[in-house]
Formats: sequence, structure tokens, C-alpha cells
Amino acid sequence: MPLSSADPKFRVAICGAGIGGLALAVTIGKFADQDIHIDLYEADDGTTTGGAGIVLSSRTIEVMKELDMYEEISRVSTKPPSSSQALKVRRSDIPQGGFEWLQSPPTVSSHMNRQHLMETLKQYLPSSCSLHSNKQLTRYDKQLSGSLILQFADDSTSATDVLIGADGIHSSVRKTLFETLDEDVVDPSKIRHYVDPSWTGTLVYRTVFPAKKLSELDPDHIALTNFMIFCGRRKHVVSYPISQGTLINVVALVTDEDKTGTPFEGHWTSSVSHEEVQESYEDFESSVKNLLKCFENPSRWALHVVNELPLSAYDRVALIGDACHAMTPHFGAGAGQAIEDAFVLGRLLAHPLTTLDNLPAALKAYQDVRLPFAQFVARESERRGRMWDFELSSTARGEVQEELEIQKEKLLAQWEWEGRDRPVAEWLEAERQFQESIGVSNGLLT
Repeated sequence: MPLSSADPKFRVAICGAGIGGLALAVTIGKFADQDIHIDLYEADDGTTTGGAGIVLSSRTIEVMKELDMYEEISRVSTKPPSSSQALKVRRSDIPQGGFEWLQSPPTVSSHMNRQHLMETLKQYLPSSCSLHSNKQLTRYDKQLSGSLILQFADDSTSATDVLIGADGIHSSVRKTLFETLDEDVVDPSKIRHYVDPSWTGTLVYRTVFPAKKLSELDPDHIALTNFMIFCGRRKHVVSYPISQGTLINVVALVTDEDKTGTPFEGHWTSSVSHEEVQESYEDFESSVKNLLKCFENPSRWALHVVNELPLSAYDRVALIGDACHAMTPHFGAGAGQAIEDAFVLGRLLAHPLTTLDNLPAALKAYQDVRLPFAQFVARESERRGRMWDFELSSTARGEVQEELEIQKEKLLAQWEWEGRDRPVAEWLEAERQFQESIGVSNGLLT
């Protein structure tokens, strides 16, 4: 018997109310032809995030247009998303003065405060979505009926028909998923490799400060109006304006390749002194030193990633965003890939042909389209980071220049990735695969 209009089609639980989780709820609400009840669980007391900057590529802007959020995104962006801009890259580990190493092809992107994006997404949450704060998932259990019982840290429980892990790099959904898979699905000896994040050997110093502070110190500083990367061996600094140019977002990275994959001792995130940040870049040019002098309340992050997973969906459980493919920040693509995950998966869950019985087929279509691409982006981001932190084999000027030119050509070639398999095309391919798997062609049973 068909469900009445008052009944939800099925229940979706999303663990994690970050960018990916919010975007998923928005997508389901926009495209569902029948109410799908959504429970959005956040481990903290609200959907707040740090004031760091975020970059949305042209791929992500395409999704914002599909969700009818483009005007709102434009309003909170530093520059209109429709404007093209180039990334400027300098070789800066020369105390007496660096030089511009390369300039990227003009690309369409949007820079904004991460919290502004979160607030915009919250405005578009559907009425069918219930937001639950202070709900830290510890595990879930599958029932004989196929439904899932969620266990929370406060000893409360909840039931759902499908569970989406948008709960970040420490994902409890990922942990339970891989620890409960049969041996014929995943090698038991590799479970910890999939569950535990891996340290990259990189320490990341972050801050956001008023642009006025830098302009008073150095009125002509290039970082006031440009997206900049200042490169040196095994370290580089990224900066760009946000909040309509009133703030400068800075991320400074220092890498020890010998520590890649080793356990990180201590807290992953901590406050640090200005001196620690500045000492790491003593051999850099004055423009970088002036940028670092403006740091306010700097924090240090031990950069971890999720090792490549063999799957991102199984039965009625799926992973999106950092829970599935937490990556290095060198592409500025982590949030964008989470939004693309949410868009493709959300449209599949909202599809008129999706039912309780074929939910696993819908989730598998999401996995087969999105997982390979997101993992490609993660690998390329890691490769770009190594090139930003170039290791030159010679200190002779001529040989250094020759090696820099080779690296530059490789970097410029990487900008082509944004044109591959655009999000709407990904969705159409996922829909095709889903319909084929359930024996439907052009909306008709085959």
C-alpha cells in the first residue's frame, strides 16, 4: 500500500551538522517529492565552527546554483563567485627577497568565512529536518527489520532507516561500519587502517585577523587583495581575504616528511605563541614575516587524513565528507567535496524511485560515482602540497631555476581537475546507475 501524504517516505539520520551534513539535509528537502523525515545530530551544543576562511570552487558554486543558494553565497563572499581570479605563488624562502614563481590560470571561486557558509546552509534546512544538539554517536546496531538503532554518549537511543556519517575525521559511523563488516567484505587486518586517521607529518598554524592590522604595518602588502601562497622547502603560507576583505585568513604549514604516518603525540589542536609561528619562517622574505606579525591567537593543528577506504556505503549506511575522505588542504577542496557528496547522495535519497527496499542500491550508486573522484582529489591535493614544499636538489641558481620550471608546469596542469565530471554530471551518472541496478530505464521497469 502506498504511504499517505502525511507519512514520511523513510527516516534519514545524519550524524554531523557540519557543512556536509547541512548540505545533505538541504538537498534532500529540496528534491524530495514526498516528505523524508531527517534527524540531524550534532555532537556539540550547536552548528558553530571556527572563524577560518573557506574556498568554494566553480564546481561547488554549480551545486549552490542547483540548490537555489547562489544569491546568498554571493552576498557573503569576499568577491562575487562569478568573477575570475588568479592565485599568485611566490618563492619566499629567500630572506633578502623572493620572487613570483607562478600565477594560476584565472578560475571562478568564492572566498568566505566558514561560519557564514554554515549559517547560510542552516537557513535552507527543510521543515522535515529536526536538529538535535549534544548528541554524540558512539555506535549503531542493525535490527532484523533492517532499521538501525543509534546509541549516543548520553545513553539515549534513536531509530532510523538509513544512517549517514557526516561526523568528520573521528567518525563513529566509519568506526562502527568497518568493525561490523564481514570478513568477506573487508580484510580484518586492515580495519584499524581504515578506522584510524593518519598524521601527515604536517603542523598547521591558523589565524584570522583584521585586514586593517596588516595595512597599517605594510600598506602595499600583496596579501591584502590577492589569494597568495608563499613557498619554501618543506613549508609554505597560504593567505586570502575573507568577509568582504575586512579579514585576512592565514594558514601556515610546516612538514617533516620523516614523521608521515607516525603517531602524533599530544593534542591535535592547541594554542601556540607568536614566537613559535615566527621562528618557523625566519628564513622567509619580509612580506611573510609581516604577515606572521599580525597573527592573533594562533592555533596549531596536527594535520591528519583518512586513509583511502575500499567503500563508502554498505547496506543502509553511508559516509560523506571528512568521515570518508578527510584530505590535505592544498586544493582547498575538502568542504567542496563534502558538498558534492551531499548533493549526489541527497538527490538519490530524494529520488521518486528510492524506497526502503532499494536504499542499498541508491547508496551504492552514490559510492561508485563519488568515492573514486573524491579519492583522486585527495591524492592530487597531497601531490600539490609536496610541490608547494619543493625540495630542490641543488643550490646552484641555474639548476634551481630549471627545477622550479619543471615543478611549475606540473602545478599548472593540475588546475584542469575542476573541469572533470562536474557535480550535475556526477548526479546524472549516479541516477543512471541506480535506475539500471533496480531494473528501470527511462522511468519504466525493464
